[in-house]
Amino acid sequence: MRTTTHSTKDLDAAPPAQRGRPVHRPPTGEDPSLRAAYRLCRRITRVHDPGIYALIQLMPTVLRPPCWALWAAASVLDDLADQRDAQQAEREARVQAWTQALQCDLAAGTSTDPVRHALVNTALRWRLDLSSLQGAMTSTRDDVRGQHFADWAAWRAWCNGEIAPWVDQVQDLFERAGAPMTLRLERQQDYKRFIDGAQLTDILTDLSTDLAQGDLFLPQEALDAFPGAEDDLRQGSWSPATAALIRELTALARQWVTRPAMTTGMHPGAATVLNTAACLMRAQLDAVDAAGHALLKRTPRPSLAARTRILAPARIRSKLAWSLTPLTVPGPRPPTVTVSGPGPAAESTTLRPPPPHPDGARPPQIAADRMPAHVAIIMDGNGRWAEQRGLPRPEGHRAGTAAVHEMVYGALEIGLRHLTLYAFSTENWKRDTEEITTILEAIRRDLDEGPIRDLDVRQRWLGHPDKLPQELVQAFLREERRTRNRTGLTLTVCINYGGRDEITRTAAALAQAAQAGDIDPHLIGEDDFARHLPHPDMPDVDLLWRTGNEQRTSNFLPWHTTYAELYFVPHYWPDVDRRDLWQAITEYSRRQRRHGAVPRISP
Repeated sequence: MRTTTHSTKDLDAAPPAQRGRPVHRPPTGEDPSLRAAYRLCRRITRVHDPGIYALIQLMPTVLRPPCWALWAAASVLDDLADQRDAQQAEREARVQAWTQALQCDLAAGTSTDPVRHALVNTALRWRLDLSSLQGAMTSTRDDVRGQHFADWAAWRAWCNGEIAPWVDQVQDLFERAGAPMTLRLERQQDYKRFIDGAQLTDILTDLSTDLAQGDLFLPQEALDAFPGAEDDLRQGSWSPATAALIRELTALARQWVTRPAMTTGMHPGAATVLNTAACLMRAQLDAVDAAGHALLKRTPRPSLAARTRILAPARIRSKLAWSLTPLTVPGPRPPTVTVSGPGPAAESTTLRPPPPHPDGARPPQIAADRMPAHVAIIMDGNGRWAEQRGLPRPEGHRAGTAAVHEMVYGALEIGLRHLTLYAFSTENWKRDTEEITTILEAIRRDLDEGPIRDLDVRQRWLGHPDKLPQELVQAFLREERRTRNRTGLTLTVCINYGGRDEITRTAAALAQAAQAGDIDPHLIGEDDFARHLPHPDMPDVDLLWRTGNEQRTSNFLPWHTTYAELYFVPHYWPDVDRRDLWQAITEYSRRQRRHGAVPRISP
């Protein structure tokens, strides 16, 4: 989003008192070196990303310095990767050295490099987990080698790794300040498209610079739709094919960044920031359209009048919104970050192995070709377990939390890659209110305080936000962002989930894609359907296990369990531990899976 705007007044002063609260000064006032570090980050952001700088000026004053630090760090890494005075290997080494130095600085709580000094202070003060930036930093390093995208799906995956982690950090800042940039869950797809539109706008804006360096960050799928356009672009020739390609892409980017429903229900200050970002990008796309052949020679910029028309009213709206919003500003925090390994960004806490089983049990050795990749569990019998003991049904759900921990520990120990748990179905709303409240509150508390937080577990949620408490939804989204780069076990928890509902909504998304021209309805196949599922990267279920002495699948993952092996046991969920998971996997390893083929006969 490198849209340019005119310079705005230097604002390092403290915000006005809000509702009688004491005035808090931003961290730049604590010591001269830190203040200078934040000022440098501010200058880097203003020069490198004027559009981003203008948007940051619409934020509360206390959030501007940490945002400058985040964007200055991203800009420095980008510049290191783009330096043409060095060979590819040296540029890769520079990016790697900077990110490794950040890891050491996080452990020390300070840095001699001013940009990292400000970033470390931001992370410590605002309790940010910078480990989520690991993928983005790695992607920046890999960009040195050049990028080629076969299709839009590969291009979007790159965008998600490049931009989304930095934006997620800003979301965390808003949340910790008490003005969450809440994105309604049903609008998550809008958010993803908005990020795509921002990246495409950036690519079109910087087309002349990138081409001069031999880079063309567009998917081959888009280039092939206009024969000859790729060669003409690389040769700097403005041909009819090139003009048609640019028209198509600017229209696509404009469509992606225009997502008015994305800010529905959001705090008016945060909504102003996002809506203004969309307006600035549309103005930038107008400049791209108007540039014509000059697009291949210089960077187009919107006029001062166009920027003023957008930013002047936005400043008034944002100032009013933030003046009525009491904010939480954290005080200084001592350096307590620890290092977790060789990755380019450190975890806020050291990832630890799962605790051993109390009896010392160890997982069985399962041959790799007999090991399931994905186990899904219907955790049944909590209420009946409690009734057998003369307890209220909600007590069974509290006891079942320990079994969930055991499943995660056992999955990590045996090397399982994907574990999906059916925690609350769309049909469970028929239950007693107290039981529902207990289930949902136990899940939220475990997300915030549970022992899984510090394991090598990537956490995800599958379900629908309707009726769910907003605090629970936000807790899941926060954990998804925080753990997105962990590589051990992917744990998906299904809450307010129904299989038929998932298929219906996926079909609706596929119909919308066809209506938008993203896909040919006559050529839709299984792969197209799978790409529109909530988690397209979720593999098919190999083993579906149900406790509680019931033998049905209960509307659970119908698309993914088509070829799953079924395993039913009489035990109630609170009675199982990791050894039962290992037994289920052992049973799976003995079965012969044919997928419709003729069974093999031993000689």
